Amino acid sequence: MTDSALAAASSQISAAQAGIPQIKAFFDEPTFTVTYVVHDPESLRAAVIDSVLDYDPASGRTSFSAAEAVLAYVEEKGLSIDWHLETHAHADHLSAAPYLQQKLGGKIAIGEHIVTVQETFGKLFNAGTDFERDGSDFDHLWKDGDRFRIGNLDVTVLHVPGHTPACIAYVIGDAVFVGDTMFMPDYGTARADFPGGDARTLYRSAMRLLSLPPETRLFMCHDYLPEGRKDYVWETTVEAECEANVHIHDGVSEDEFVVMREARDKTLAMPRLILPSVQVNMRAGHLPPAEDNGVTYLKIPVNAV
Repeated sequence: MTDSALAAASSQISAAQAGIPQIKAFFDEPTFTVTYVVHDPESLRAAVIDSVLDYDPASGRTSFSAAEAVLAYVEEKGLSIDWHLETHAHADHLSAAPYLQQKLGGKIAIGEHIVTVQETFGKLFNAGTDFERDGSDFDHLWKDGDRFRIGNLDVTVLHVPGHTPACIAYVIGDAVFVGDTMFMPDYGTARADFPGGDARTLYRSAMRLLSLPPETRLFMCHDYLPEGRKDYVWETTVEAECEANVHIHDGVSEDEFVVMREARDKTLAMPRLILPSVQVNMRAGHLPPAEDNGVTYLKIPVNAV
Protein backbone atom coordinates (compact mmCIF):
# COMPACT_ATOMS: atom_id res chain seq x y z
CA MET A 1 0.00 0.00 0.00
CA THR A 2 1.32 3.43 -0.93
CA ASP A 3 2.13 5.64 2.07
CA SER A 4 0.78 8.90 0.67
CA ALA A 5 1.59 10.94 3.78
CA LEU A 6 5.19 9.79 3.75
CA ALA A 7 5.47 10.42 0.02
CA ALA A 8 4.20 13.96 0.52
CA ALA A 9 6.68 14.53 3.35
CA SER A 10 9.56 13.18 1.26
CA SER A 11 8.63 15.42 -1.66
CA GLN A 12 8.38 18.39 0.66
CA ILE A 13 11.84 17.73 2.08
CA SER A 14 13.40 17.27 -1.34
CA ALA A 15 11.84 20.52 -2.56
CA ALA A 16 12.89 22.58 0.46
CA GLN A 17 16.09 24.57 0.38
CA ALA A 18 18.29 23.52 3.28
CA GLY A 19 17.93 25.89 6.18
CA ILE A 20 14.66 27.52 5.14
CA PRO A 21 12.98 26.96 8.53
CA GLN A 22 14.66 29.09 11.16
CA ILE A 23 14.95 26.90 14.25
CA LYS A 24 15.80 27.97 17.78
CA ALA A 25 16.21 25.28 20.44
CA PHE A 26 15.71 25.76 24.19
CA PHE A 27 17.11 22.95 26.34
CA ASP A 28 15.54 22.38 29.76
CA GLU A 29 18.11 20.41 31.72
CA PRO A 30 15.86 19.44 34.67
CA THR A 31 13.65 17.44 32.25
CA PHE A 32 16.20 16.96 29.44
CA THR A 33 13.58 18.42 27.08
CA VAL A 34 14.17 20.47 23.94
CA THR A 35 11.57 23.10 23.05
CA TYR A 36 11.72 24.55 19.55
CA VAL A 37 10.58 27.81 18.01
CA VAL A 38 10.35 27.35 14.25
CA HIS A 39 9.67 30.32 12.02
CA ASP A 40 9.48 31.42 8.42
CA PRO A 41 12.11 34.16 7.93
CA GLU A 42 10.01 35.95 5.30
CA SER A 43 6.63 36.23 7.04
CA LEU A 44 7.90 35.82 10.63
CA ARG A 45 5.02 33.38 11.30
CA ALA A 46 6.07 30.76 13.83
CA ALA A 47 5.24 27.69 15.92
CA VAL A 48 6.38 26.57 19.36
CA ILE A 49 6.95 22.83 19.68
CA ASP A 50 6.87 20.93 23.01
CA SER A 51 7.11 23.79 25.50
CA VAL A 52 7.98 23.24 29.18
CA LEU A 53 6.27 24.46 32.33
CA ASP A 54 8.61 24.38 35.34
CA TYR A 55 7.23 22.17 38.11
CA ASP A 56 8.68 21.34 41.51
CA PRO A 57 7.16 18.05 42.71
CA ALA A 58 8.32 18.60 46.30
CA SER A 59 6.38 21.83 46.72
CA GLY A 60 3.75 21.35 44.01
CA ARG A 61 4.63 24.78 42.62
CA THR A 62 4.76 25.77 38.97
CA SER A 63 6.89 28.56 37.50
CA PHE A 64 7.70 29.94 34.10
CA SER A 65 11.46 30.27 33.62
CA ALA A 66 11.60 27.94 30.62
CA ALA A 67 8.55 29.53 29.01
CA GLU A 68 9.83 33.05 29.65
CA ALA A 69 12.99 32.28 27.67
CA VAL A 70 10.80 31.26 24.73
CA LEU A 71 8.66 34.35 25.17
CA ALA A 72 11.70 36.65 25.19
CA TYR A 73 13.05 35.12 21.98
CA VAL A 74 9.71 35.41 20.19
CA GLU A 75 9.41 39.05 21.17
CA GLU A 76 13.03 39.83 20.27
CA LYS A 77 12.57 38.39 16.77
CA GLY A 78 9.14 39.96 16.26
CA LEU A 79 7.52 36.60 15.55
CA SER A 80 3.81 35.87 15.31
CA ILE A 81 2.88 32.52 16.82
CA ASP A 82 0.31 30.53 14.89
CA TRP A 83 0.65 27.19 16.67
CA HIS A 84 1.70 25.54 19.91
CA LEU A 85 2.45 22.04 18.65
CA GLU A 86 2.67 19.00 20.90
CA THR A 87 4.25 15.80 19.60
CA HIS A 88 2.44 13.71 22.26
CA ALA A 89 1.14 13.77 25.82
CA HIS A 90 4.49 13.99 27.57
CA ALA A 91 5.26 11.88 30.64
CA ASP A 92 8.39 13.78 31.65
CA HIS A 93 7.38 17.44 31.74
CA LEU A 94 4.33 19.65 31.96
CA SER A 95 3.42 21.63 28.86
CA ALA A 96 3.53 25.43 28.99
CA ALA A 97 1.30 25.77 25.92
CA PRO A 98 -1.62 27.49 27.71
CA TYR A 99 0.71 30.03 29.33
CA LEU A 100 2.42 30.84 26.04
CA GLN A 101 -0.92 30.93 24.24
CA GLN A 102 -2.17 33.50 26.73
CA LYS A 103 0.91 35.65 26.09
CA LEU A 104 1.35 35.09 22.34
CA GLY A 105 -1.89 33.79 20.85
CA GLY A 106 -1.93 30.80 18.51
CA LYS A 107 -3.69 27.44 18.68
CA ILE A 108 -2.73 24.36 20.72
CA ALA A 109 -2.63 21.18 18.62
CA ILE A 110 -1.81 17.49 19.00
CA GLY A 111 -2.55 14.25 17.15
CA GLU A 112 -6.11 12.94 17.00
CA HIS A 113 -5.23 9.78 18.94
CA ILE A 114 -4.90 11.86 22.09
CA VAL A 115 -8.46 10.68 22.75
CA THR A 116 -7.05 7.19 23.44
CA VAL A 117 -4.62 8.65 25.97
CA GLN A 118 -7.40 10.71 27.55
CA GLU A 119 -9.61 7.64 27.93
CA THR A 120 -6.85 5.55 29.51
CA PHE A 121 -5.55 8.16 31.93
CA GLY A 122 -8.95 9.72 32.58
CA LYS A 123 -9.85 6.40 34.19
CA LEU A 124 -6.54 6.11 36.06
CA PHE A 125 -6.94 9.55 37.61
CA ASN A 126 -10.70 9.12 38.11
CA ALA A 127 -11.17 12.42 36.30
CA GLY A 128 -14.95 12.13 36.28
CA THR A 129 -17.52 13.15 33.72
CA ASP A 130 -16.38 16.78 33.70
CA PHE A 131 -13.23 15.71 31.86
CA GLU A 132 -14.07 15.34 28.18
CA ARG A 133 -12.28 12.48 26.45
CA ASP A 134 -12.84 13.82 22.94
CA GLY A 135 -9.75 15.99 22.49
CA SER A 136 -11.76 19.18 22.94
CA ASP A 137 -9.24 20.60 25.44
CA PHE A 138 -7.03 21.15 22.37
CA ASP A 139 -7.80 23.70 19.66
CA HIS A 140 -6.95 21.29 16.84
CA LEU A 141 -6.35 17.56 16.36
CA TRP A 142 -4.12 16.41 13.50
CA LYS A 143 -4.66 13.35 11.34
CA ASP A 144 -1.88 11.43 9.63
CA GLY A 145 -1.07 13.17 6.37
CA ASP A 146 -2.57 16.53 7.33
CA ARG A 147 -0.81 19.44 5.69
CA PHE A 148 -0.72 23.09 6.71
CA ARG A 149 1.58 26.09 6.50
CA ILE A 150 3.51 28.27 8.90
CA GLY A 151 3.88 31.39 6.82
CA ASN A 152 5.57 30.09 3.65
CA LEU A 153 6.73 26.85 5.27
CA ASP A 154 5.00 23.62 4.28
CA VAL A 155 4.18 21.26 7.14
CA THR A 156 3.20 17.59 6.93
CA VAL A 157 1.94 15.59 9.93
CA LEU A 158 3.02 11.95 10.36
CA HIS A 159 1.42 9.63 12.92
CA VAL A 160 4.29 7.70 14.57
CA PRO A 161 2.82 5.67 17.46
CA GLY A 162 4.64 3.16 19.63
CA HIS A 163 5.96 5.26 22.49
CA THR A 164 2.35 6.37 22.99
CA PRO A 165 -0.69 5.84 20.74
CA ALA A 166 -0.85 9.55 19.97
CA CYS A 167 2.74 10.37 18.95
CA ILE A 168 3.13 12.47 15.83
CA ALA A 169 6.08 14.01 13.99
CA TYR A 170 5.99 17.41 12.30
CA VAL A 171 7.80 17.72 8.97
CA ILE A 172 8.46 21.46 8.59
CA GLY A 173 10.32 22.32 5.41
CA ASP A 174 13.32 19.99 5.41
CA ALA A 175 13.26 19.38 9.18
CA VAL A 176 11.40 16.75 11.19
CA PHE A 177 10.50 17.12 14.85
CA VAL A 178 10.28 13.50 15.92
CA GLY A 179 9.04 13.78 19.51
CA ASP A 180 10.06 10.76 21.58
CA THR A 181 10.07 8.25 18.73
CA MET A 182 13.87 8.20 18.68
CA PHE A 183 16.86 9.96 20.18
CA MET A 184 20.38 10.78 19.05
CA PRO A 185 22.17 7.79 17.47
CA ASP A 186 24.22 7.10 20.60
CA TYR A 187 21.10 6.88 22.79
CA GLY A 188 18.69 4.91 20.60
CA THR A 189 14.91 4.89 20.78
CA ALA A 190 12.09 5.67 23.17
CA ARG A 191 10.60 3.22 25.64
CA ALA A 192 7.37 1.51 24.59
CA ASP A 193 5.97 0.22 27.87
CA PHE A 194 3.59 3.03 28.77
CA PRO A 195 -0.17 2.30 28.45
CA GLY A 196 -0.93 2.01 24.74
CA GLY A 197 2.75 1.75 23.84
CA ASP A 198 4.08 -1.11 21.72
CA ALA A 199 7.63 -1.98 20.68
CA ARG A 200 6.64 -3.46 17.33
CA THR A 201 4.61 -0.38 16.47
CA LEU A 202 7.51 1.83 17.55
CA TYR A 203 9.87 -0.02 15.20
CA ARG A 204 7.52 0.55 12.27
CA SER A 205 7.13 4.23 13.12
CA ALA A 206 10.89 4.68 13.34
CA MET A 207 11.34 2.90 10.02
CA ARG A 208 8.77 5.22 8.50
CA LEU A 209 10.78 8.24 9.59
CA LEU A 210 14.06 6.65 8.48
CA SER A 211 12.70 6.11 4.99
CA LEU A 212 12.69 9.88 4.45
CA PRO A 213 15.55 11.27 2.32
CA PRO A 214 18.99 10.70 3.92
CA GLU A 215 19.72 14.43 4.21
CA THR A 216 16.54 15.07 6.22
CA ARG A 217 17.31 16.92 9.44
CA LEU A 218 15.88 15.30 12.57
CA PHE A 219 15.28 17.24 15.78
CA MET A 220 14.91 15.31 19.03
CA CYS A 221 12.56 16.13 21.91
CA HIS A 222 15.12 14.98 24.49
CA ASP A 223 18.79 14.31 25.05
CA TYR A 224 19.98 12.38 28.10
CA LEU A 225 23.75 12.77 27.68
CA PRO A 226 24.79 9.12 27.36
CA GLU A 227 28.09 7.92 28.77
CA GLY A 228 31.02 9.01 26.64
CA ARG A 229 29.53 12.32 25.51
CA LYS A 230 30.05 15.65 27.31
CA ASP A 231 27.65 17.98 25.51
CA TYR A 232 23.90 17.88 25.02
CA VAL A 233 22.90 17.64 21.35
CA TRP A 234 19.55 17.22 19.64
CA GLU A 235 19.99 17.54 15.86
CA THR A 236 20.97 14.71 13.53
CA THR A 237 19.98 13.30 10.12
CA VAL A 238 18.18 10.29 8.73
CA GLU A 239 21.49 9.09 7.29
CA ALA A 240 23.25 9.30 10.66
CA GLU A 241 20.45 7.44 12.42
CA CYS A 242 20.42 4.68 9.80
CA GLU A 243 24.17 4.25 10.10
CA ALA A 244 24.68 4.46 13.85
CA ASN A 245 21.51 4.39 15.98
CA VAL A 246 22.40 1.92 18.73
CA HIS A 247 18.93 0.36 18.71
CA ILE A 248 17.64 0.61 15.18
CA HIS A 249 20.47 1.07 12.66
CA ASP A 250 20.40 -0.55 9.23
CA GLY A 251 20.26 -4.31 9.52
CA VAL A 252 18.30 -4.52 12.79
CA SER A 253 15.17 -6.59 12.15
CA GLU A 254 11.78 -5.89 13.65
CA ASP A 255 11.89 -9.02 15.80
CA GLU A 256 15.40 -8.19 17.05
CA PHE A 257 14.29 -4.70 17.96
CA VAL A 258 11.20 -5.91 19.81
CA VAL A 259 13.21 -8.37 21.91
CA MET A 260 15.75 -5.66 22.78
CA ARG A 261 13.19 -2.93 23.47
CA GLU A 262 10.91 -5.05 25.66
CA ALA A 263 13.84 -6.39 27.70
CA ARG A 264 15.32 -2.92 28.14
CA ASP A 265 11.98 -1.38 29.14
CA LYS A 266 11.67 -3.86 32.02
CA THR A 267 14.80 -2.34 33.56
CA LEU A 268 13.67 1.28 33.40
CA ALA A 269 12.22 3.24 36.31
CA MET A 270 9.10 5.31 35.80
CA PRO A 271 9.79 8.92 34.78
CA ARG A 272 10.03 11.23 37.78
CA LEU A 273 7.17 13.47 36.66
CA ILE A 274 4.92 10.98 34.87
CA LEU A 275 1.96 11.21 37.25
CA PRO A 276 1.70 15.01 37.40
CA SER A 277 2.68 15.41 33.75
CA VAL A 278 0.12 13.15 32.15
CA GLN A 279 -2.88 14.48 34.05
CA VAL A 280 -1.92 18.01 32.95
CA ASN A 281 -0.86 17.23 29.39
CA MET A 282 -3.97 15.18 28.62
CA ARG A 283 -5.79 18.48 29.28
CA ALA A 284 -3.65 20.37 26.73
CA GLY A 285 -1.39 21.69 29.48
CA HIS A 286 -4.21 23.00 31.67
CA LEU A 287 -4.22 22.10 35.35
CA PRO A 288 -7.21 20.15 36.66
CA PRO A 289 -10.07 22.40 37.78
CA ALA A 290 -9.87 23.77 41.30
CA GLU A 291 -11.90 21.98 43.93
CA ASP A 292 -14.53 23.60 46.15
CA ASN A 293 -11.83 25.05 48.43
CA GLY A 294 -10.28 26.90 45.50
CA VAL A 295 -7.17 24.69 45.40
CA THR A 296 -6.03 22.68 42.38
CA TYR A 297 -4.80 19.16 43.09
CA LEU A 298 -2.69 16.68 41.12
CA LYS A 299 -3.56 13.13 42.11
CA ILE A 300 -1.06 10.40 42.89
CA PRO A 301 -2.71 6.99 42.41
CA VAL A 302 -1.23 4.52 44.87
CA ASN A 303 -0.17 1.06 43.66
CA ALA A 304 -2.00 1.62 40.38
CA VAL A 305 0.86 1.89 37.85
